[in-house]
Formats: sequence, C-alpha cells, structure tokens
Amino acid sequence: MPDRQRAGKAGKRQPRRPPTRNAATDLRHRRRVLVRVLIGAMAIVALLFVFVFPARTLLAQRQQTEKQKKTLELLHEQSRKLAEESKRLQNNAEVERMAREQYGFVYPGEKPYVVVPPSTTSPPAPTSSAPATTRPAPKR
Repeated sequence: MPDRQRAGKAGKRQPRRPPTRNAATDLRHRRRVLVRVLIGAMAIVALLFVFVFPARTLLAQRQQTEKQKKTLELLHEQSRKLAEESKRLQNNAEVERMAREQYGFVYPGEKPYVVVPPSTTSPPAPTSSAPATTRPAPKR
C-alpha cells in the first residue's frame, strides 16, 4: 500500500528520514574511515620510499657513471699519447733534435746561427722635439 500512496502523490516527495544510529556507532564509523585514510596515505608514502626515491638515485648514478666513463676514455687517450712520446724520446737522435730546436744547444766547436725574420711593422716616422729652424741660403 505504501507504493500506491507514493504513486498517488507523484508531484510531492517525502523527505527521507536519516537512519537511526546512536552516537557511539557514528563515532566508530568515523574512526574506521579515518584509519583507512591514514593507512592509505602511509601506503602511498611507503611506495614513494620504495620506488620513487631509489629510482631518482639510480638515474643520478647512471648519469655520473656516464660522465666518469667519458673522463676515463679521455685519460686512456692521454696515456696512449704519453706512452708514444716516451717511446719516441728513448731514441738519442730525437732527444738531440729537440735539444737543438727547442733549447738552441750545440756541440762544442759548433757556431749557432739564428735567422731573424724581417720586421712586419714599419719603423715610426722620425720626429724631433726641437722646433725646426729655417736657415737662409748661403750667398755666392
């Protein structure tokens, strides 16, 4: 019969009655919801610590590793060049050539000559600080 009454009053809605709960049951429900929210938040924070922060650390370490690999390659290249130069300097003729070219060494009795390239700048125009005087031409 309540359905008929409801059907007869199609335009009017009756206000819904709140469920009857006592204060203790309502308080327990709120606490349960709060506990669930807190547990969810703690789970999210735990996931951040477990996955996100280590991932950032891993990416930073990879970047640093790549940088160190490049540095190592550069050092290997420099080491190879220095080894070649060291091997070349084991030859007395090379040492003598470098001593003559770079330091101007000569054997006793030799005369060193230095070829000076011509100057690329023009000499400054002569200027005198004394005023120029004009002399009359001598008479004949």
